[in-house]
Amino acid sequence: MTPTDIADDSAELLPIATGARTRAALRTLIRPDRGRAILGLGVLVGATAVGLLVQPLLGRIVDIVADGRPADALTLPVVLLLVVAVVQGVTTTLGLTQVARLGETVLARLREQFIERALQLPADRLERAGAGDLTARVTGDVARVAEAVRSALPEMARSVLAIVLTLGAMALLDVRFLLAALLAVPVQALTARWYVTRAVTVYADQRVANGAQQQQLLETIGGAVTVRGHRLEEQHTEKSAARSRRAVELTMRSVHLVLGFYARLHIAEYIGLAAVLVTGFFLVRDGSVSIGTATAAALYFHSLFGPVNAALVLLDDAQSAAAGLARLVGVTDLQEGTDLQRSTDLKTSAVRLPHQRTTSDAAVTVDAVSHAYGPGRTVLHEVSLTVRAGEHVALVGTSGAGKSTLARLVAGVQQPTGGTVSVAEGKTAPSVVLVTQEVHVFTGTLAEDLRLARPDATDADLRTALATVHALEWAEALPEGLATVVGEGGHRLDPARAQQLALARLVLADPPVAVLDEATAEAGSAGARTLERSAEAALAGRTALVVAHRLTQAVAADRIVVLEAGRVVESGTHDELRTADGPYATLWHAWSGSRAAPHL
Repeated sequence: MTPTDIADDSAELLPIATGARTRAALRTLIRPDRGRAILGLGVLVGATAVGLLVQPLLGRIVDIVADGRPADALTLPVVLLLVVAVVQGVTTTLGLTQVARLGETVLARLREQFIERALQLPADRLERAGAGDLTARVTGDVARVAEAVRSALPEMARSVLAIVLTLGAMALLDVRFLLAALLAVPVQALTARWYVTRAVTVYADQRVANGAQQQQLLETIGGAVTVRGHRLEEQHTEKSAARSRRAVELTMRSVHLVLGFYARLHIAEYIGLAAVLVTGFFLVRDGSVSIGTATAAALYFHSLFGPVNAALVLLDDAQSAAAGLARLVGVTDLQEGTDLQRSTDLKTSAVRLPHQRTTSDAAVTVDAVSHAYGPGRTVLHEVSLTVRAGEHVALVGTSGAGKSTLARLVAGVQQPTGGTVSVAEGKTAPSVVLVTQEVHVFTGTLAEDLRLARPDATDADLRTALATVHALEWAEALPEGLATVVGEGGHRLDPARAQQLALARLVLADPPVAVLDEATAEAGSAGARTLERSAEAALAGRTALVVAHRLTQAVAADRIVVLEAGRVVESGTHDELRTADGPYATLWHAWSGSRAAPHL
């Protein structure tokens, strides 16, 4: 498998914003802090202008020495040099501080938008992209942009100002010095163009390759047991090596690109400095300028080495950061684009309306909903379902029937590709809370983990929620009770207790509608009944849609809806369906051990 094949077999990556869209997004991010931007720029202009007095003062010293004047004539220019150094140092610090604060504020705003939009993306879209792509963006790309904001942005601002003002100062000395200095510009411009046209592609490809590499590592490590079980170690090792080779190849291309960039810049420096020195020689010989003025001009051009090289070298950071920023903006734009596309292109579908009541007693209304995870992968076919306020409905069916997909659509985690899902508005927000079998225990104290659902909850509220789901006893038995650190690096909770924690969060959030997607599946036989009791208590007084892992949950439900191949085939109470000799009866007899049947 070639590196190209590796790139081609990547998942359906999240979009990357165009250059125009990235610039527009950046302007939008900066707009709230325009005052700080203007202040920082103004102070930097002043600092740079003050610094430009150094060269004329040094030229003045040269003229004094060349004319043989007394030593006390040097006092004033030397004192002025000290004053310039102090003033420039103070103003530069103030200006860079303002620019740095602006950059950090913009970066924080971008991070918040990225996380907000990423959390709102449909789950199937993230699944198609793969965890590696999103992980690379939220880590590598954010880090690259942050590095540019903290170092490249202030340095670039100062360098550009220094270049512009220094060239202006050279023109004031004698316009011919400026013309001589500008001989370096064509070489520098061609160098910048040569670099930029190549760097954009290289750095964009490099970020994609890093995402593909991370995705492969995540899949290999996360599925290590399966890989070993099917003897796939060699194939996965080769895939990881191939994607790593691709990433290394692109890194080396960027290194060669930078080396060529520096070599061309040195040529430009030699051309410009030689031109200024030759011009100074002829002007001094003709008496047009003094030796001190020619010295100042040479020093001005020499002082440009740092800013010009810094500005051009920062193109490297700028291109890398721009590639990362485009990938971040691509995600921040995706949710808006997805919603717009759904509202305009899907004539038979509508975006979920989380606060719309369709009938007086309907808490959830699913109307002709279809859903596909891609072409030819339709999992739901025009499903219609109404759940009355306070009703508990169990979804039952064989594996792959579409139960979890329907539950996620009702919870708003995914959007339907056809039809509508409406949920009645409740007095609390959110209107719907989803609890799945995949529960995450966040790092922090048990109390902090619980307060994720309701930040203003008191300790008494937390204990009440834990008691409701029959978890208070073990919670208070922890080493430090509610103050015990849980999650990564803390006290480990077994799957049953982690699920009770999730159910306690459900109680604290107090939504009118709850969706449980096999929320008791992680418990073994011993803990199954305890978790079912916890779930039953958490759902009390709420409208509930439960994907039943065990048919005991279906028995306790007010109504059972049976799905087969993405369609509703039966609906009724347990007793009605058990005696109807339909699909549910088959499942019930198989589950209860009456006769063999497909595994639930």
